Amino acid sequence: MLLTLVAFIVALGLLIAVHEYGHYRVAVACGVKVLRFSVGFGKPLLTWRPKGSPTEFVLGAFPLGGYVRMLDEREAPVPDAERHLAFNTQPLRSRAAIVAAGPIANLLLAVLLYSLVNWNGVEEPKAVLASPVAGSVAQSAGLRGGELVERAALGSDDMETVRSFEDLRWLLTRGALEGVTVRLDVQPQPGASHREILLDMSQIDSREADAQLFRKIGILGPWTRPVLGEVMSGSAAERAGLRQGDVVLKLGNTDVVDGQQLRELIRQSVRGTEPLAQSWRIERAGQVVTLDVLPEAKAEPGATVGRIGAYVGAAPEFVTVEYGVFEGAWAGVVKTWDVSILTLRMMGRMVIGEASLKNLSGPLTIADYAGRSASLGLTQYLVFLALISVSLGVLNLLPLPVLDGGHLMYYLWEGVTGKGVSDAWMERLQRAGVAVLLLMMSIALFNDVTRLFG
Repeated sequence: MLLTLVAFIVALGLLIAVHEYGHYRVAVACGVKVLRFSVGFGKPLLTWRPKGSPTEFVLGAFPLGGYVRMLDEREAPVPDAERHLAFNTQPLRSRAAIVAAGPIANLLLAVLLYSLVNWNGVEEPKAVLASPVAGSVAQSAGLRGGELVERAALGSDDMETVRSFEDLRWLLTRGALEGVTVRLDVQPQPGASHREILLDMSQIDSREADAQLFRKIGILGPWTRPVLGEVMSGSAAERAGLRQGDVVLKLGNTDVVDGQQLRELIRQSVRGTEPLAQSWRIERAGQVVTLDVLPEAKAEPGATVGRIGAYVGAAPEFVTVEYGVFEGAWAGVVKTWDVSILTLRMMGRMVIGEASLKNLSGPLTIADYAGRSASLGLTQYLVFLALISVSLGVLNLLPLPVLDGGHLMYYLWEGVTGKGVSDAWMERLQRAGVAVLLLMMSIALFNDVTRLFG
C-alpha cells in the first residue's frame, strides 16, 4: 500500500511538473512575465522565489494538477510599463506556442523515458508462442504453439524484426484495436523453414481492450514447459498429491506440450458449475506417475473455470533487448508516436460508440498500476511513466475548451478569421468543456471502482 501511494505521488508530481514546466519555459522565452508556477493545488506546502526572479514557485498539498499563472489583463489590471510582458498582448504564434508547450513537454518526456529503457536494456520473454486458445484467431490461422516469431507487420506494412514477446504483444494490440490483419513470419521448429501466418483481426470485437482481448486473439503468453511451480496449502493440487517440479505429460487423453495448453485444459475441466476429475500423467524425478486430480470450480465473469491452486508453467526463455544510442532514441520516438496515435484512435472510437467507455481509467487504476510497476523494478516503472505521460499529453491536446487543446482551437479560429472568440462564446464553451470533462472523470472513477472492488 505504501509503495503504491509513493509510486503514484512520484508519478503524478513528475508528469505534472514537466507539463507545467513546458508552459513556463516557453512563456519566459517569449518574454511573458510568469507570476506563479505551482505543482499541486490547495494549501502551499513549500514556497520559494529565486533571487531576481518574478516567479513564485509553489508545491501544493494535493498533487492532482498544477498551473502557471502569467501576467494577463483579462485577470487583473496590468501597469502600462509591463503591458508588453502580459500573455494576452503577445502575438498569436507566441500564445499558441506557450499553450502547446505543456503537452509537447509530456510527449518529449515519454520519448526520453522510452529511450532510457532502450539504452539500459531489459530482460523480456523470447517471442516463442504458447499453444493458442481453442477457437481463437491464432488457432484458426494455423498456429499450434512452439513457433518462434522473427518478424511481423500490420497489414501491408514492411516486416519488422520482433525482438521479444513484448514487441509482439504491442503489435497484436494495435492490430486488434485497429481491426488490421497481422502478418507473422514464424519458424515452427529450430532448423525448419519459415512460413507466413495471417491473423485476421477483423473477426475480433475489440470494443473493450481488456484481458479478454488476448483470449480472442488466442496468444496469451510465451511458450513455457508444462511444469508445476509452488503448490498452495490445502489446494486441489495438494490434495491430489501434485508437487512442485512435476512435469505434466498427459491430462486425460490429451498430450500436454506446454504450460499454456495445460492452463487451458485445467480451466476447461468443469461441466457447467461442477469440476471434472481427470487422470494426470506426470514425470517426477525420472519416474512416470499417474494421479487423479479433482480441480475446484471457480466463477469468473461469464463462465465457471477449473483451478488447482498451483503455479502452472515454468519461466519462459528470456532475451536481453537493448539498443544503441541513436537506435534507442529513434525507437523511443516511434513508440511515443505509436502510443499517441493508438490513444487518439481509441478516444475517437469511444466517441462514436465503436469502443466501450469501460476503457477509460481514472486515478485509482493509475495508482494501482503505479504500485504494480514499481514493485517489478525501475524499468517497468519507467515504461509506466512513459505511457501515462503520453496519455496526459494527448488528453491535453483534445479540443475541449478547458484543456490546452481547447485554447489552441480558439487560436485556430483567431488565425482563420482574424478575430478572437467573443467573451460570451468563451463562457459558453468553457461551461460545456467543464461538463464534458466532469462526465469523463465520473465515468473513469466508476470504472476504477468497478475494476478494483467489483
